[in-house]
Amino acid sequence: MGIGGSDMYRQQILDHYKNPRNYGEIEDPTFTHVGENPMCGDEIRMDVVLDEDEETIERVAFQGDGCAISQASASMLSQELAGMAVEDLEAMDRDDITEMLGVDISPMRVKCAVLAEKVAQDGAEIYFGEKDIDRTTTEDDD
Repeated sequence: MGIGGSDMYRQQILDHYKNPRNYGEIEDPTFTHVGENPMCGDEIRMDVVLDEDEETIERVAFQGDGCAISQASASMLSQELAGMAVEDLEAMDRDDITEMLGVDISPMRVKCAVLAEKVAQDGAEIYFGEKDIDRTTTEDDD
């Protein structure tokens, strides 16, 4: 699988992969965005609902296909983001994701792990007019 760490965290990743939380779509989300990791074939769509002041994330749902790391990361992230300030989402980085997963991620799998984070961040930036892209890709990430 390309991960190392305690069995507890590996089991947690497998559980989120087999039983994803917040999987599906949200009717009338504030924004929806899609992204892919072409190297692994992962695809993620994130639906996000912001509160009235547009500063806090109320709900998140995702859909996608891909490896256990990408799908588990999306599931775990969907739980983490509910109640989070948008500015905290924008400040997240790969260290936050690997800490959330609780395992060491091989360099080849980091793009799988951070895909959902990048999709959510890009979706927010597009919504707030800070970015203009159709689709997120991890192809150019280092």
